[in-house]
Amino acid sequence: MISEAATARTMAVEGPVAPIDARLRVPGDKSISHRAAMLGGIAEGTTRIRNFLPATDCLATLEVMRGLGVEVEYSSDEVLVHGRGMEGLVEPARPLECGGSGTTMRLMSGLLAGQPFYSILAGNAQLSRRPMDRVARPLREMGATILGREGGRLAPLTIQGGNLKGISYRPPVASAQIKSAVVLAGLFAEGETAVEEIAPTRDHTERMLMSMGADLIVEGSTVRVRPSRLKAIDVDVPGDISSAAFILAAAAIVPGSRVVVEGVGLNSGRTGFLHALERMGAVVRLHNEHESNGEPVADVEVAYRELKGIAISAEDVPGMIDELPMLAVVATQAEGMTEVRGAAELRVKETDRIATTAAELTRMGADIEPLPDGFRLHGSTTLSGAQVSSHGDHRLAMSLSIAALVAKGATTVEDTECVDDSFPGFEAALRTLIGGGSNGE
Repeated sequence: MISEAATARTMAVEGPVAPIDARLRVPGDKSISHRAAMLGGIAEGTTRIRNFLPATDCLATLEVMRGLGVEVEYSSDEVLVHGRGMEGLVEPARPLECGGSGTTMRLMSGLLAGQPFYSILAGNAQLSRRPMDRVARPLREMGATILGREGGRLAPLTIQGGNLKGISYRPPVASAQIKSAVVLAGLFAEGETAVEEIAPTRDHTERMLMSMGADLIVEGSTVRVRPSRLKAIDVDVPGDISSAAFILAAAAIVPGSRVVVEGVGLNSGRTGFLHALERMGAVVRLHNEHESNGEPVADVEVAYRELKGIAISAEDVPGMIDELPMLAVVATQAEGMTEVRGAAELRVKETDRIATTAAELTRMGADIEPLPDGFRLHGSTTLSGAQVSSHGDHRLAMSLSIAALVAKGATTVEDTECVDDSFPGFEAALRTLIGGGSNGE
């Protein structure tokens, strides 16, 4: 049983639930939606985006583009971004509000670094606590003037762009946001800009730029870009694998269950969670594999099988960074120890996801030990219903709601409004799981 409070800020689930047998879809990919809106704004022509994610974070990106003079037509069927070309953006009359979206602020920093005008990127209290110097540092090296609180470490960021020079840069951490910011700035910089990754990360930016005609090549772990003109394209956004992870995890931990999520994007930098489920023993199958706009897409099936604990190393983390709170939930139902290391990046997400995940799962009876760069969890554990908090973090809110499916008794997750940051309609999808059936076409 699942119920939602009238305020839409709490969610109650009565567990354990019966075996799940469902087929459904999840909303459009968040990362691709952001990039389609941004790149469409500097392309020549109209970019048509189907299945755009109507989440709070992505809507913030649309508003930022409007603030730069880009005409955006939004409907439930598609988003039309009427590009202004590489030199067409205009100086904003007021601060550009990014809400809680780190992707918006970091990628827009790179795009705005190339503009010959002054701009301000602002965010809510949560975003204003997240580090921005990792992006600002290479952009300053390229020639942009970027100021922020605490010596430029925190938002709001003020940017005076233009007159950039290409650089060769090796980010100190594996981050698609840093890579993308530097690559976007490189579109406007004199000469070549090269970014060498220390570990592979999602490559949505590179794929979309190449589809739009950018002078960009990928050589091993290095992305090279030169000043380019972009042409508008039609973008069909696949289902978000990070959202699908919550639904698929439910099948992996509820005995006797099977779930198929249709039309999921399977970018090679994003499939770490599926590989982890396979290593733990779950049944994972792909159906209807194909490509859309250069992105691999498939229907993903997960079926229950007894799980065992595994070790996740630093090399594994970039491909599943957003899914690690959900992995902790899965690990509570796996026999033996699961250990995650090399994930210190979790400490600077919407919350300190190591601390909050450990604290809230402990309330439910999990045997979890937070580590400086991850966690150690002993299973399997019979979870108990409890009153837990999302701490305003959408990933944690959904992870705890899935944990409630196998807990004994009622679990109330407080502050679930934040799920709209990435997965509007999550509560309805959860009802589909519990009730069985389909929410697909």
